[in-house]
Amino acid sequence: MKKKHHPKKKPGKFKKWTGKLHLWFGLSIGILIFIISITGALYVFKDEIENFTRKGIIYHNEKNIDQKKTLPIRVLEKAVEEQVPEKFKIHWVNVPIDKKMSYQFYWYEHDTHGTWNYFDEFPIYQSAYVNPYTGKVLEVIDEKNGFFQIIKSIHWSFLLKQDWGKYVVGIPVIIFIIMLISGIILWWPKNKAARKQRFSFHWKNVKSWKRKNYDLHNIFGFYASVFGLVFAITGLFYAFFAVQAMIYVIFSGGNTVYPDFSHITTKAPIEMRNETTLDKVMATVEKKYPQSYGYSIDLGHEHMDDHEHTNFSVFVKHLSYSYHKNSSLIFDENSGELLHTHNHEDKNLGEKAIAANYDVHVGSILGLPTKIIAFIVSLMCASLPVTGFLIWWGRRKKAKKTVSTNHN
Repeated sequence: MKKKHHPKKKPGKFKKWTGKLHLWFGLSIGILIFIISITGALYVFKDEIENFTRKGIIYHNEKNIDQKKTLPIRVLEKAVEEQVPEKFKIHWVNVPIDKKMSYQFYWYEHDTHGTWNYFDEFPIYQSAYVNPYTGKVLEVIDEKNGFFQIIKSIHWSFLLKQDWGKYVVGIPVIIFIIMLISGIILWWPKNKAARKQRFSFHWKNVKSWKRKNYDLHNIFGFYASVFGLVFAITGLFYAFFAVQAMIYVIFSGGNTVYPDFSHITTKAPIEMRNETTLDKVMATVEKKYPQSYGYSIDLGHEHMDDHEHTNFSVFVKHLSYSYHKNSSLIFDENSGELLHTHNHEDKNLGEKAIAANYDVHVGSILGLPTKIIAFIVSLMCASLPVTGFLIWWGRRKKAKKTVSTNHN
């Protein structure tokens, strides 16, 4: 007795239009999502690669440092300026707690007027690795034209001016989020038998590259979707203030007011400021956080994008691999007196979520394991526009062939 042939059930209207939307969006922004995903993958291991390639200058190798003192910060600044003459003033210094490591002095200028691309927007962005015991510059690095900085700028704004380039990236990412959701709807299996095929590859008897490509798109799409949504939303954080506000409100339990410390300002007369004020600030930071990784000190000069700083604050980074665990200290910049401390444990969950956003986005939140996840997911996301295009192209050719056969 012959088995009855059941005709394939046609998808409902909702799934049909979801499929069309998924296709149209994919064809319109596929190349942009590919670029954003690939640059994201390339950027993931930036710190590991730079720590390896810069190992000879990250550590200054000065002997007998237990019997020596680091030079005052203003003395170091003058020594660096003499060795590296620049028309711009040094902006800030990264100071490691581990005194076996070099200080990093940064020149950084942001031209917000009359520019349209990354290279013109930043007249200078370079760093000098300096032995803090002798003031000797070990090496000057052109960060602006470095591989990872250019990759970051492509990922951030397609090398366009940040003010509006971030929207050129942000809008396709919003569309990509819609595509991930619509992709899950299309992927969702109708029954148990279909479900088995959607979670893993069954290629033992499959020779058709079209079938393999279809499986790649479906299975990678499923596994990338959850993490892909997280990376996409944390990326939108930098393009749209509304996303920042939303994340804060959700994690703070409905609190809409972000903590404001602008009322804590310098009160001491400017006459109290001298060459050792910053050294006093640095000594306070190092005494409070001997187990931290390091901190940043602004040298207080005028810069191209100068805006009014409500107070003199120092950012303390507690972990070597991540920024999310940090403290902010406010000082009187004339007397060097500590006015306020805002530690990681003092922050509400909304503040912690905001502080963790970068680390979640680049995968550094838990160190190497989450970086590996971020790298793999970024590559999966990069593959989706390619495999999706090939599915569309294969069906298009098949449709043309069918029409041609019918005409004949």
